[in-house]
Amino acid sequence: MAAQKCPNCKEDSFTWKVDDEISDLTVWSCFECNYQAFENELEEQYCSECVKKTKSKLSDKEKDYWWCSNCNTVEVIR
Repeated sequence: MAAQKCPNCKEDSFTWKVDDEISDLTVWSCFECNYQAFENELEEQYCSECVKKTKSKLSDKEKDYWWCSNCNTVEVIR
């Protein structure tokens, strides 16, 4: 699995694993800045920037946001 750009520190160090206890939940972790976010696999959308279905809803301790793993755009959900 290739590392993605971390939405927190912007380094190519964001990787994922599936939580065995909760189905459809992916845990994203950055090995550079130790940032962690959670993704519900059921909530994916097409990105308006790159027009690919690579926009995922991520949640961390402070916010919920949409993140595109293809073009690395971040849109905070208010």
